[in-house]
Amino acid sequence: MAEFSGLVALVTGGSSGIGAATATLLMSRGARVAVLDRDVDGVPSGALGIPCDVADAAAVDSAVAAVVEAFGQLDIVINNAGIGAAGDVAANTDAEWLRVLDVNVVGMARVARAALPYLRASAHACIVNTCSAVAFVGVRQRALYSASKGAVAGLTLAMAADHVREGIRVNAVAPGTASTPWVERLLDAAEDRAATEQALNDRQPLGRLVTAQEVAHAIAYLASPASASTTGAILRVDGGMTTLRI
Repeated sequence: MAEFSGLVALVTGGSSGIGAATATLLMSRGARVAVLDRDVDGVPSGALGIPCDVADAAAVDSAVAAVVEAFGQLDIVINNAGIGAAGDVAANTDAEWLRVLDVNVVGMARVARAALPYLRASAHACIVNTCSAVAFVGVRQRALYSASKGAVAGLTLAMAADHVREGIRVNAVAPGTASTPWVERLLDAAEDRAATEQALNDRQPLGRLVTAQEVAHAIAYLASPASASTTGAILRVDGGMTTLRI
């Protein structure tokens, strides 16, 4: 499959997990891919790695410009960079609230803002944001993280409305609990790793964690020129977590 042939994609947070799986899949389908990440050691083979912290506006502007300088165009933005947070509403300091929202929400806005002038020149422009199932269902000990992803859901719809007449599609994926390095760190920090892992599996009707590759396929669907009429959509890839009770 080469539906992305001739297109250039930018993937933030693409050195591991969902981002790396997405970068790899897009390249396999013909895209030229640049990965923006604070640590580019894990950038998939064949992708252009550019060090970038999405919390730094100047770094974002420079990195997006570097992508266009390297490839001559920019067609697809995958806003995947994000950080986690655990605890109830009282568990995190103001500084931590600001840090997580700055990365998870404002970081997406920074990247989109920097990319818009280039996307307007593309015949197949799109943005795909990584949201989360916790934007739609309450999960214990995820107050800050849930707030950030709820904001991503609202941001996605607003951006889709703002830019639809410019030919720029904006969508999001909302994974359930996925098997990623962040989840692995949560499990490693748990008092009872096996019990915590079983609880994560059990809260998804499929009985297992979502895989990074499954989320990547959903992202590729939304980003594909074949999905030209899909905008303002938030595609749930959550094993039934937000919709099923069994």
